Amino acid sequence: MAAPGTWAVAPLAASVTLLKCLLIPSYHSTDFEVHRNWLAITHSLPISQWYYEATSEWTLDYPPFFAWFEYMLSFVAQYFDKEMLVVKNLNYASPATVLFQRLSVICTDILFIYGVKECCKCVSGSKTKGILERPAFVLAVLLLWNFGLLIIDHIHFQYNGFLFGLMLLSVARMFQERHLEAALLFAILMNFKHIFLYVAPAYGIYLLRSYCFTDNKPDGSVQWRSFSCSRLFALGFIVCSVFAVSFGPFIIMGHLPQVLARLFPFKRGLCHAYWAPNFWALYNGADKALSLIGLRLKFLDPEKISKATMTGGLVQGYQHTVLPSVTPFATLVCTLLSIMPAVLHLWRSPRGAKGFLQCLILCALGSFLFGWHVHEKAILMALLPLSLLAVENRKDAGIYLTLVTTGHFSFFPLLFTGPELPLKICLMLLFTVYSFSALRSLFRKEGPLLNWPESIYLIGLVPLEVICEIIYPLSPWQLSFPFVPLLLTSMYCAIGVTYSWIKLYISILTQPLTKKKKRQ
Repeated sequence: MAAPGTWAVAPLAASVTLLKCLLIPSYHSTDFEVHRNWLAITHSLPISQWYYEATSEWTLDYPPFFAWFEYMLSFVAQYFDKEMLVVKNLNYASPATVLFQRLSVICTDILFIYGVKECCKCVSGSKTKGILERPAFVLAVLLLWNFGLLIIDHIHFQYNGFLFGLMLLSVARMFQERHLEAALLFAILMNFKHIFLYVAPAYGIYLLRSYCFTDNKPDGSVQWRSFSCSRLFALGFIVCSVFAVSFGPFIIMGHLPQVLARLFPFKRGLCHAYWAPNFWALYNGADKALSLIGLRLKFLDPEKISKATMTGGLVQGYQHTVLPSVTPFATLVCTLLSIMPAVLHLWRSPRGAKGFLQCLILCALGSFLFGWHVHEKAILMALLPLSLLAVENRKDAGIYLTLVTTGHFSFFPLLFTGPELPLKICLMLLFTVYSFSALRSLFRKEGPLLNWPESIYLIGLVPLEVICEIIYPLSPWQLSFPFVPLLLTSMYCAIGVTYSWIKLYISILTQPLTKKKKRQ
């Protein structure tokens, strides 16, 4: 018998799929050309040239499984328009090409739908509540109709849906204590998109702690004599086999260094072209403010400050003027320090799959906040799994509302064309209003989800949008300082993301290491 609320996955999926079809003619970003070029590379060239081809600036920089994914898609693409598979046809976007690529994203989202259904089975909830108020139903809506995933994949254009489907399916298998399947799915996921290495520590520690150790002491500590070498071997065999299948051909050809150079391009700048709303956005903003103050007070020499640094806002290789410039190694240290308490807490007290999920979210947020060259879209790695916690705990629901509203708003600059302005505003309003009302309904007997400073902060997004989209473009400063709306959005949203990360950390680390048994 289906879990309460899982019945709704099919109609919800059908409705959102219809909306995705209606969005086919909408704007698409340069990521559309990225994936078209990858189709052409994998279809037209031998495997030995995939990671060397550089006709386009959008070179293949995803792991081998994704390259094979593009290769398989290309055999269907040729029936739509063969010209899209020609490497030299840069920026090719015929109607048939657009139709194929949009449909390919929609069709592969079936894996995301299945992952959502499996996660809904893992959510507890009372059958006495109305159908629309059951946690599983709310979770299905929050995931399937997620505003960020919808616009990133089906307007901006990417293939995050089926990737997050693998991730959610892996999480569900953890809740179902099917650990080997979870490990297999996550290993496959990392070989599709290596950004999921961010959350690998949560998987590694939890599987080692809860699967390889077959027995624990009453206080939650491990008994080393209960360690199972056979289980460790099984895990290692699964993970190594997946990586061998993925990278094996390139190792045999001697191309592994080239593949790794494409996957980890540390020569790119600290921040992506549009600053992700993380700690480095605040750091960059502070540097800009201090440089302006230094110029005004004549502490700095104007000739030593490049125009790009002061007014570009979109440069990738950003050299700080006042504050120390940040290196990839520094971001690695900051990232490790940010996730270490969560990993250690998971080791000391796994608390089942829920503890694993909490650690996964903190690893995703820590890497987002302090990582090198982070894309703003990476916030989805924390938002989607946080939905599972939000429908079962009031504190997590409040954190979710702050983070999801802030994170989604930070995507607005990605859709900068006029026709998409009312669309993105309406879609986000619909999702946000539902999120607030549904979660408030789930926890109406437990008190408010947000305190007044959090509410004021979120309300502040409204005037920020008016300034960035209406007032500032009409101002005389637009030509001289075009980066200001992006800077304001990134910095304002970075405050909300950082605050949510800190609050989630406090909530998790203050939980007792072991659950006390209820008195009979």
